[in-house]
This record gives sequence, structure tokens and C-alpha cells, in this order.
Amino acid sequence: MTSSQAASQLGFEPFAGTAPIELRASEDVKAVIHAAYRQVFGNDHLMQSERLTSAESLLQQGNISVRDFVRALAQSELYRQKFFYSTPQVRFIELNYKHLLGRAPYDEAEIAYHVDLYTQKGYEAEINSYIDSLEYQENFGESIVPYYRGFATQTGQKTVGFSRMFQIYRGYANSDRAQGKNKSAWLTQDLALNLATAIQTPNFGKGLTGTVAGDRGQLYRVRFIQANSGQNSQVRRSMRESLVAYDQLSPTLQRLNQRGNRVVNISPA
Repeated sequence: MTSSQAASQLGFEPFAGTAPIELRASEDVKAVIHAAYRQVFGNDHLMQSERLTSAESLLQQGNISVRDFVRALAQSELYRQKFFYSTPQVRFIELNYKHLLGRAPYDEAEIAYHVDLYTQKGYEAEINSYIDSLEYQENFGESIVPYYRGFATQTGQKTVGFSRMFQIYRGYANSDRAQGKNKSAWLTQDLALNLATAIQTPNFGKGLTGTVAGDRGQLYRVRFIQANSGQNSQVRRSMRESLVAYDQLSPTLQRLNQRGNRVVNISPA
């Protein structure tokens, strides 16, 4: 299990001690509807006019199960607008795993399977493949709202899924349409190279001690001598330094070299 301190540092403490939302009685319906919208739409803000009132009514009347309600949300035009039409296919698949199974994809084979499924059978078959899966049934059944189960080690879940989950989860107050990187997949390189994904906090890529894959979550201090601007002669050039996350190290060095700066030292922060 992840410690409460680690949960707080990584930003998923609201989930650490929270029981899954399950429909057991009629008074649970409002909580179930709220949780389902939050989960399936990746914590994105929904206006009242966007809600699927027909599906909500069917759930309230007991005519459909929670699983059917989740299916209605994911099959809706609203979900397509937010996560399908303007999103690369691999990113769309990443989000489907997150929203509907509560975890990140484990490997390239899972991505390839869903790309092929969509190509051959279309959007509805792609969504149904998660909701009708044995994995969904065993973890959520008919009455439990899907939740982020990727934060804990579970039977049948690959260990690498734990670290991958943090790459596509960027904090409890964030949403999947407000992450800035929604136009590209987040796990493509790690999946293609079969690498473990570094666990990083939502803040500046800082890694959790003891869980980072190699040095990929480490911050680095880059010291460099600033280039002469050319506007006046400089006898001494100023020494500068920047804190850079691992995944930004190479682009930062390229940018410094292009500007004529001279890097004199790189060390872990």
C-alpha cells in the first residue's frame, strides 16, 4: 500500500481512504450520478444543460444499472466532443482506460488491440470493449462507479500500471481537458520501449523518493554561463542556473546552446 504521506505528496489522498461509490438504495442515486460524471468525464466541468437527463432518469427509476449509466455517458455525443473528435487516437485510448477501467494501459499490445478494434468495428465497439470486459465486471460489477484503482496494487494488475497511472493523473483538482498535453498521448514512448514510467507529482515533475524509475523523475540543476548579448563588451559573463525536470533536460540544453550559452555543470538538484 502507498503511505498517507506519499498519497499526499502525489496528490491522490482524496482517493486513499475513500470507499467506492455503489448504488445500494434509492438515496444513493444522486451520489452515484455525481461520481459517474466526475469519473467518466475526467473531472471536467459540465454545465447543467450538458447533463444526460434521460439516462439519469432511467437510473433513478431503476430501469438501468450503474454500468449501463456509465456506458450511456461514454457513448454520448458529449463524451465524443470532449475526448474523441479533437484528440489523437492513442490519447483517446489512454483516457478510456483511465475513465472506464480506472487504470493506465500496461503495454503497447493493449493500445494496438484498441486501435485495431476501432478501425474494424467503430466507436461503440471500442467503448463497449472496456465496459463489457471481465476486468470491469470483476472490479465494478453492475452497481459500482468506476474509480481510480491504479493507485493500489491489486490481484491481476501489473505492477507497471501503478507508475503509469501517475503519468495520466495530474491531481485531484485537475481535469483531463485542462492538462495542456491533451493533444498528444502521454505514454507512447514508455509503452513502445517497454519502460517503467517514472512516478511524478503534479508539481514540476518532482519524483517521489524510492519510486522513481532510475533518474527519470529527478530534478537537475543546470549551471551555465550566459552568452554575450553583443551590445557591449563583457569582461565577465554572469553564471546562471536553472532547475530542470529529466524529460525537459535535453530540450533545455539544446535551447541554451542555440542561444550561445555555455553549460558548465549538470547535477542532481
